[in-house]
Amino acid sequence: MTPADSTILRFEDVSLHFDAVAALDHVSFEMHPGQTYVVLGAAGSGKTMLIKVAVGLVMPDSGRVTLFGQEITHLREQDLFDLRARVGILFQEGGLFDSMNIAENVAYPLVNQPALRERLGQNGQVDQRVREALRFVELEHTLEKFPSELSGGMRRRVGIARAIVTEPPLLLYDSPTAGLDPITANTIINLIIKERDLRNAASILVTHRFQDGHLMADFRYNPDSGQIETAPQSAAHRGDEDRQVKTKFFVMNSGRLVFAGTRDELRASEDPYVRKFAK
Repeated sequence: MTPADSTILRFEDVSLHFDAVAALDHVSFEMHPGQTYVVLGAAGSGKTMLIKVAVGLVMPDSGRVTLFGQEITHLREQDLFDLRARVGILFQEGGLFDSMNIAENVAYPLVNQPALRERLGQNGQVDQRVREALRFVELEHTLEKFPSELSGGMRRRVGIARAIVTEPPLLLYDSPTAGLDPITANTIINLIIKERDLRNAASILVTHRFQDGHLMADFRYNPDSGQIETAPQSAAHRGDEDRQVKTKFFVMNSGRLVFAGTRDELRASEDPYVRKFAK
């Protein structure tokens, strides 16, 4: 059994409504280090709201949200700063600041969190962290460029660099491959896999592409070869169930979590709505 103190994020019967419309409807789950939750669902099903509630950007009407062992449901905004500093977020389309160059965009989480700014600034490590994060996504050469000078895929990679620059134990990715061609989308997922496996980070991946979840479940980063490789198969399980121990698929519909399980369980579902996302 996983120790209780290793729980990174927990939702307990969380509901949220806007007027009479349910954005989240009695949602419950918990996650631990190294786990990946792939969240699927139609537009407006509650996928993005799940991420916003997870870090207290939106407070639920009822239920409890616990982040790194601390209930955040009723915390004031200023009391959330230190907890949010431990979460990396990739917003839709990358969410970069047009008026800042790439180095400034990536440095933003470091210089705008007092504890990190003081610790890293005293040691001159901010620039080093920024370069390392951009090197991770193979964009170190873009330091002085502005977002408008980069392609959509490159902006998304810069967004990943900004999300990981603080080395957070929890990463939230909101539609990281939306609008990208298949090759670029796979590059983005490979970077997400690499970060997950290098740091044993927990990841929530909101996506419209089942293929993104397939890659997260079946591939691992090998630090010895520096390559993304097929995850080793278990002799006992011959693959899927063993590979996906740390990868779960969620399907949301009208704010409800209507499915949670492995990829094989997703494919075996007889629910017509759930089956739409197993292709």
